[in-house]
Amino acid sequence: MKPIWIVDDDQSIRFVLEKALLRENLPTRSFTQPQEVLKALAQCAEHEGPQVLVSDIRMPGLSGLNLLEKVKAQLPKVPVIIMTAYSDLDSAVSAFQGGAFEYLPKPFDVPKAVELIRRALDESLREEVADEGSSEAPEMLGQAPAMQDVFRAIGRLSQSQVTVLITGESGSGKELVARALHKHSPRANGPFVAINTAAIPKDLLESELFGHERGAFTGAQTMRRGRFEQAEGGTLFLDEIGDMPFDLQTRLLRVLSDGHFYRVGGHGSVKANVRVIAATHQNLEQRVKDGAFREDLFHRLNVIRLRLPALRERREDIPTLTRHFLQQSAQQLGVEPKRIAPSALEWIARFDFPGNVRQLENLCHWVTVMAPSQIIEVKDLPPEILAQPGLSNSPLTVVNTPVHGVEQGPALVSHAPSHAAPPASASSASSAWPWELDLQAEAAALLKEDRQDVWDVLNQRFESVLIQAALAATRGRRIEAAVKLGIGRNTITRKIQDLKLDEHPSVG
Repeated sequence: MKPIWIVDDDQSIRFVLEKALLRENLPTRSFTQPQEVLKALAQCAEHEGPQVLVSDIRMPGLSGLNLLEKVKAQLPKVPVIIMTAYSDLDSAVSAFQGGAFEYLPKPFDVPKAVELIRRALDESLREEVADEGSSEAPEMLGQAPAMQDVFRAIGRLSQSQVTVLITGESGSGKELVARALHKHSPRANGPFVAINTAAIPKDLLESELFGHERGAFTGAQTMRRGRFEQAEGGTLFLDEIGDMPFDLQTRLLRVLSDGHFYRVGGHGSVKANVRVIAATHQNLEQRVKDGAFREDLFHRLNVIRLRLPALRERREDIPTLTRHFLQQSAQQLGVEPKRIAPSALEWIARFDFPGNVRQLENLCHWVTVMAPSQIIEVKDLPPEILAQPGLSNSPLTVVNTPVHGVEQGPALVSHAPSHAAPPASASSASSAWPWELDLQAEAAALLKEDRQDVWDVLNQRFESVLIQAALAATRGRRIEAAVKLGIGRNTITRKIQDLKLDEHPSVG
């Protein structure tokens, strides 16, 4: 992270802010007058400038407002905080009109000043992340070893036109791989045509693939080119090939064998100059054994096979994918990108995602629309994520990883348990303990059942656990347990009776 620049001719102000920010582990650089700032900006590259600029408004020579104007002209996205002991309306209006992030009157409360600088810092880092995300989006993302194997295979096939079979669960990104194979092939200048063979009725699929002549069937008013002809000179992607009707498999095999086909109702053969890439979520070997898929077609398609891993097999990619999809969703909706709290990212990373990357993308669309604030907390996640069955109390640990000097957000590290108390400076939402996350999941599960007694059920369980723990710690002495819990003797006695804890061995 770049330093926070402080500009003030008052040495005591500079000293107080430097020490306060140092305690927050925030780097600083101080200047006594605006001319020094302008000289420093002229001597350093853009990436070496300030992360945030805090400037007094009245100094010898150039004023803080003049400095604000010059800094904004050179570094428009750097937040500038203007300080002044002269709290008049004109100064405040001029500061904001000049693009100041905030206006800080002197004398100021140091913790509040630090909090303001932190907000400006968050804004600056968010802008840098947004700038990075606004560049051309990568075709595919993934640091997991299984994804790196896929990337290497695409690279090796970049000079080939061989038939490829892509396997993987639904939603794992098979079409993205097919598009990448096309883009990095000698046919890149030709068309990429995709068809989902499972989504088109059997009686229409033949015409969709091979086209038809005029009058071939009722409603065929004109000749129509099929997908094979549309993909001439390029790539035809046959998605869900395992669901193709058996009789059409024979026609496809003929095209792959001799490169010719007939339109429906046609008598002249058409040459197909097309590379075929097929994909399926099914086990084609088993389909062959079951007699549902032609073995000779299977071998024709299975020249090179690429297996795409499920998202649960590449959990280390979930943080990167989540931030990418949040950025993408914000661009599509024309809104400001939302950030995600580490605790929410932990919860997402624990989910198995049966719908794979597509489900994660949909989740990011959902929270972009539904989350009420710019920071996505655990409570903002959809019910199916919160109500995860069979999860342990050891969430995936995430840490912030700096990239090019900017904290990009949490990155997945390990499955280490997290039972230590959260740091005092952490927000309550971003430092939730495992039991709190499990409580949220339990609440979400009960609410999903449309029950009307969720509050009472969970309250009773909560109070029961607390009282039993206190009685165990005091060896059953109720008065001492009540004192430790901060409740009255009569209250604990009534609770023990209401919760039917008298039968518990620790209650005496």
